Amino acid sequence: MNQKDMLVGLLAQAAAEGSDLVTLRAIVEEASEVGAQRMLMLIGLDDDTAPEDLSELRELLRAWRDAKTSARNAAVGWAVRGVLALLLLGLAVRLGATEMLR
Repeated sequence: MNQKDMLVGLLAQAAAEGSDLVTLRAIVEEASEVGAQRMLMLIGLDDDTAPEDLSELRELLRAWRDAKTSARNAAVGWAVRGVLALLLLGLAVRLGATEMLR
């Protein structure tokens, strides 16, 4: 018996006998399973290779985050170096070091 048949049977039981808490919980659980399976099918993750696909997607996302962090750190590093270079240049001009160059 597949999940849809189980859900139909539980709904029929609830309609015929009334719905007690156990029947309602079973209906919700089976409906959740059917919905989850439908969603996996819609996004193409209902086959045997789905676990490997998700593993590869996680690795790709981790690599993207690492690359983003590295790029941000590099940009901040270059900005700090630029500010320090300008500060040193300003200090050299202020102290008259340009006179030594002539």
